[in-house]
Amino acid sequence: MDYITTKEVATNWGISDRRVLQYCNADRIEGAIKIGNMWLIPKTAEKPIDGRTRKGGRIKNEKVQDFDYRR
Repeated sequence: MDYITTKEVATNWGISDRRVLQYCNADRIEGAIKIGNMWLIPKTAEKPIDGRTRKGGRIKNEKVQDFDYRR
């Protein structure tokens, strides 16, 4: 299996290196292994869904105006 570094994954997924490390520490990337202080991630790994928001939903504490969709 081929592995890549967190910096390469961050570039591929369009997120920060720090966010990739947070995913690794939370065991959210399947197949990621830690050697010493370095994480190695399989090339075929998929980006986990960001748990901070619901997919397509609103962010917590965001105010939503009442809107009548029946008009």
